[in-house]
Amino acid sequence: MMISKRNATLIGLIAVLLWSSIVGLIRSVSESLGATGGAAMIYSVASMFLLFSIGFPKLREFPRKYLIWGSLLFVSYELCLALSIGYANTNRQAIEVGMVNYLWPALTMVCAILFNHQKSNLLIIPGFVLAIVGICWVLGGDQGLDLASMGANIQDNPLSYGLAFIGALIWAAYCTVTARIANGKNGVTLFFMLTAVVLWIKYLSMGAEPMHFDMHALIYLALAAAAMGFGYAAWNVGILHGNVTVLAGASYFIPVFSAALAAIVLHTPLSISFWQGAAMVCIGSILCWIATRQK
Repeated sequence: MMISKRNATLIGLIAVLLWSSIVGLIRSVSESLGATGGAAMIYSVASMFLLFSIGFPKLREFPRKYLIWGSLLFVSYELCLALSIGYANTNRQAIEVGMVNYLWPALTMVCAILFNHQKSNLLIIPGFVLAIVGICWVLGGDQGLDLASMGANIQDNPLSYGLAFIGALIWAAYCTVTARIANGKNGVTLFFMLTAVVLWIKYLSMGAEPMHFDMHALIYLALAAAAMGFGYAAWNVGILHGNVTVLAGASYFIPVFSAALAAIVLHTPLSISFWQGAAMVCIGSILCWIATRQK
């Protein structure tokens, strides 16, 4: 049955909302099941959702380069994303770490210009600078753009912030590389399964600390896995059959949506300076997108 363009676009927009909930949900799961064990459970259950919704890809039809580089970059990114949030010392820090991860849209545009010869105009410069300033504004805490506060904040947990920033770079590379070598193929189910395997290996090699399952943990595990798995499935439908321009524009507001939902889920109030920084990240990413649009 053919799906209308309008319905496909709505399904794609659902993906934006699902992805926006990921930071708060991953953090909630990690509080009960641990950073690594919780992430392993999330990606395992999400892999099952993807198997039922998208199915397992026919790997023989996939370009070998895409399988190798796509797997390596996707798994690396998902590890950075999940563990950076799980390793955060506080809920506020988890939300900040999630915001650092959302540098990837601006970084993706810059990579597309440098490596895919994407045409752009000078608007890319203020857009990229604004996104970076927005992250610095968020990391400055209640003081806003304050280098001393930002430095102290990062020093409190360099692992989480470092993983989030490296993850943003890796996802920008993934988007840039796969656009050239995927030939329209989608290996997300395989990539999720590989991520789960790597996380279980890490969990077992670290001594397999006990996970505390209760109703709270199970509910948030199901929600996080659904947001991950069905988010990718819904986005795939939207990109293939919906209005790509609308979906691309909506995706740049994920940082604000994500912070709002995480603040609700984690019962963590956020300061005015945080929202100012989040808005800068969104606007900067949108400017980068506008700069690379063809006339």
